[in-house]
Amino acid sequence: MDKKEFKFLREKMVSAHLVSRGIRYPKVLNAFKTVPRELFVPDNLKEYAYQDRPLSIGSGQTISQPYIVALMTELLDVEIEDKILEVGTGSGYQAAILLSIGAKVYGVEKHSNLAQKAEEKIKALRYAIKIKIGDGTLGWDRFAPYDKIIVTAAAPKLPKSLLEQLNVGGKLVIPVGSRFSQELIKVEKRKKDEFSSKAVCGCVFVPLIGEEGWDESL
Repeated sequence: MDKKEFKFLREKMVSAHLVSRGIRYPKVLNAFKTVPRELFVPDNLKEYAYQDRPLSIGSGQTISQPYIVALMTELLDVEIEDKILEVGTGSGYQAAILLSIGAKVYGVEKHSNLAQKAEEKIKALRYAIKIKIGDGTLGWDRFAPYDKIIVTAAAPKLPKSLLEQLNVGGKLVIPVGSRFSQELIKVEKRKKDEFSSKAVCGCVFVPLIGEEGWDESL
């Protein structure tokens, strides 16, 4: 497929899988019309890039389905210049969406090979991102606090480190539950140690491995 064909499929994805399911924020929809998802999937899967489903990216990880990426982005209520921590950078697609809206993104990724590829692809789109290879459940204290935090893997509970690194007034979006089924949770930090949370919908993500997540040996 050439760029023109991918552009057509990208616009069709936005109308068929995002708008039709309730995604409304213009800045989110524009980001999905702008960022080429085909750049973030393996070569042998590019023909499926605009189907509304997750795709394997290697190392036991996936690029999430477009609707879930859009929903999580909308729940964050991203503003220009927001400082956002992304736990589980993976393919880099979610980060690119956030960057295209105008946020500053700090990513933590467990797999060094994925982190390197993600950084290369994001730079190819002329965005700037900082990516750390390490345990995402512990966040990235060096650049804290963050206005928003997004977690793209499933946690057994809310990681304390991430709550601590969130700005007062900030939002955290994270899937929480078992290894096989979770609820997408939106958390808002009202005061230093006061939070409100809301379950948005059911979802299925790969497990969040780390000190404040799942044990890799299980």
